[in-house]
Amino acid sequence: MKTKNLFLFLCAGALMMTGCNSGSLNTTTPVLKTASDTASYYLGYLQGSGVSQFKMKDFNMQSFVAGMNTGIEKKEIKASNMEMQMFLNNYFQSLQMKLAEDNKKESEEYLAKKAKESGVDTLGNGILYKVEKEGNGPKPTATDMVKVHYKGTLPDGTVFDSSLERKEPAEFALNHVIPGWSKALQNMPVGSKWIIYLPADEAYGSRGNRGIGPNQALTFEVELLDIVTPEVPEGTPNQNKK
Repeated sequence: MKTKNLFLFLCAGALMMTGCNSGSLNTTTPVLKTASDTASYYLGYLQGSGVSQFKMKDFNMQSFVAGMNTGIEKKEIKASNMEMQMFLNNYFQSLQMKLAEDNKKESEEYLAKKAKESGVDTLGNGILYKVEKEGNGPKPTATDMVKVHYKGTLPDGTVFDSSLERKEPAEFALNHVIPGWSKALQNMPVGSKWIIYLPADEAYGSRGNRGIGPNQALTFEVELLDIVTPEVPEGTPNQNKK
């Protein structure tokens, strides 16, 4: 892996989660007077955000800054680029494995607690739901396009996505969403509003997604507004005619 690729790898998790111990560092946004100031600040921000995704609770900022200064000054160190990359890859992989284990335990406890709450039922495969409002419209099929309002949260309540915040309903094909979403929506009549609790296996699994860690259970507040009928372009032959 080239150094540039490693940099991109570290930056890929920007804004995903925060776990670094910044100590008494001054985090006040500096005055950015020049393009160089801005570029320098952005590089630092991306580096910091990329590292933070690994939840390094024992992150050593002093060592980090010392390493950056050494690199900027182009001083040689004992380790080769290959050795550094191999060490970091192994180290971050071990952190991700630990994070996945912790998330799995936390998610199992979260879902077990939700399963005992009043009004919560199961759809099988660990999927839980609670009906907030029962609609009286048709239910979508596995290949239908639906219009919904939704809010997705992590077990700690962190919102990772919300059409409500964007103030615009979203449209999805049910065969192009995570499994738990598709299964739950197919049981919802149009007009319904449910809270859906998904185990990681019915969501993003051990890999996670942007803003979602590995093995994390997810909660969605979903309102099924409509089943969307695809528009047929004018001039398209009627396929039902013999």
